[in-house]
Amino acid sequence: MSQHPAGAADHGHGHHDEHENHGSLKAYVIGFILSIVLTVIPLLVVFQTNMSKNGIIITIVTMAVIQLLVQLLFFMHIREGEGPKYNVMTLILGLFIVVVIVASSVWIMSFNSVVQ
Repeated sequence: MSQHPAGAADHGHGHHDEHENHGSLKAYVIGFILSIVLTVIPLLVVFQTNMSKNGIIITIVTMAVIQLLVQLLFFMHIREGEGPKYNVMTLILGLFIVVVIVASSVWIMSFNSVVQ
């Protein structure tokens, strides 16, 4: 007879299985490649096109939002997990941070262009 409670032996196995479900190498590679592409696109738009200032800003903001979604889905596993309320809180915090960073960056860029 075992001296451990019935659930004690299962606890170790369940914890191990939980780590295996975090993500595959394929998902991480896809997320990494998407992140690189979403970083290079705004750089190319800024350095290589004659796009209008508003078009450049819209492109940068769009790529930033898509980059956020890639990070949430591929690296933070926002669609996985037992507690949906934690996923929603994480998403709201992430969106808040992105809005603050993007709005601050646009404000700084517009301020610098007026001064010059």
